Amino acid sequence: MRPDAMNTPTTLFLADAAATDALGVRLSDALQPGSIVLLYGDLGSGKSSLARAAILALLDEEQAVPSPTFTLVQEYDGKRGPIVHADLYRVNDTAEIDELGLVEAFEASAVLVEWPQRLAEQLPDDRLEIHLSIKGAGREARLVATGPRGDMMAEAAVNSRDALITAFVARAGWGDARIGPLAGDASNRRYLRLTLQDRHAVLMDAPVEKGEDVRPFAAVTDMLRVRGLSAPEILARDTSHGFLLLEDLGDALYARRCADDPAIEHQLYEAAVDLLAGMRAGAGDDVPDYDAAVLEREAALLTDWWIPAAGGDVSDDLRAEYLGLMAEATAAVESDRSALVMRDYHAENLLWLPERSGTARVGLLDYQDALLGHPAYDLVSLLEDARRDVPPALAAAMINRYLAARPDLNADLFRAAYDCLGAQRNAKIVGIFARLSRRDGKPHYVDLIPRVWAHLMRDLSAPHLSALQAFVKQHVPEPTAETLMRAKA
Repeated sequence: MRPDAMNTPTTLFLADAAATDALGVRLSDALQPGSIVLLYGDLGSGKSSLARAAILALLDEEQAVPSPTFTLVQEYDGKRGPIVHADLYRVNDTAEIDELGLVEAFEASAVLVEWPQRLAEQLPDDRLEIHLSIKGAGREARLVATGPRGDMMAEAAVNSRDALITAFVARAGWGDARIGPLAGDASNRRYLRLTLQDRHAVLMDAPVEKGEDVRPFAAVTDMLRVRGLSAPEILARDTSHGFLLLEDLGDALYARRCADDPAIEHQLYEAAVDLLAGMRAGAGDDVPDYDAAVLEREAALLTDWWIPAAGGDVSDDLRAEYLGLMAEATAAVESDRSALVMRDYHAENLLWLPERSGTARVGLLDYQDALLGHPAYDLVSLLEDARRDVPPALAAAMINRYLAARPDLNADLFRAAYDCLGAQRNAKIVGIFARLSRRDGKPHYVDLIPRVWAHLMRDLSAPHLSALQAFVKQHVPEPTAETLMRAKA
């Protein structure tokens, strides 16, 4: 069903495989549930390569993205919701398409379809068609958009920052590098891997027009590297346009290494804890304070986003009561400025670099929001991980290890601070994940809430948090199947 009105087609020349990947990465910026991309072209025209680059850019971590030639349909859990990649080359009639459930997926998923000719009259009205063909040594991509979502995808694919990126990497001496996608994060930043012969680097692309700013990342990187830590070296920077060219620390994320080889989990966590034990605030640490105002603003995410998303009501009085209880709970720690707190110190942001020595074996990522605050915060972040289960015995051993390395601390007061900062942090994360779903169209984060809720309940079981615990049990909806489904709506 083709509408009478159709946008003027746009044609792009893709000089090489890297240009095809770049088109896929740009396209991914606009892909969300309900986005339909139809990929036309002969065998070898680049349909699977384009789809693979778009899908990789939407995954939280790199994984295999095979062509669905034989499976017909491949499904992925993307940062903004489910992704469906279909190849209809082997489909002979529309009855088979009905069996695949592809039409139903058009509303609930971002869908990329190769050989969409097989859809016939089931073509969706709101879509982006990309017609690929061989053109000399490269390819030609003809984009035809219909409907508002189609327009948005076409704009993302065409109106790119590629010219700026090309100029930046050329100035940095990487003009001949191949550029491919890397898994991104929950922000507007994206990451690209550059390969030049046997050298690798990572490009951070943080669009200023989307509110991103690379300067805090660069400043904290300098602070960490002065300490001898393995924050990536900044090879080149263009802060006005939001580009950093970074040392490539590899792909050995803690979460991945622990999953592949559980026997090394203890060793990895020991190194991560030893690093934290040395993270004292320094004279040159020019970052804001983790003060009462920040703690309150973060804690409010629970009432402002999770409770409404779960179907509850929040009055001004209820919100004020909650924030008052949270302020009481954190009063003993909010004035502490003794540590440089990285704030997202967990297994998805740490890399294992066994060829280095001591704490330099811990590669660091995603620390641009660092503040001066209490040293227990990052330990909570590490051991009460939102994305993986840390065995209780390991967590207890790591807290003991930290305290053994810090004989200057009062152990009882530190454990009390650990509990209250854990409650504040986990309440914040529940709210953030609800916001990512409801505001930013990333419902898969809701699936992580039950684990975070379990951490919150553990923290609130501390006797000195009994008043806050009573409030949460009475007024904050638990993450049941029903409330989680509402939060994803």
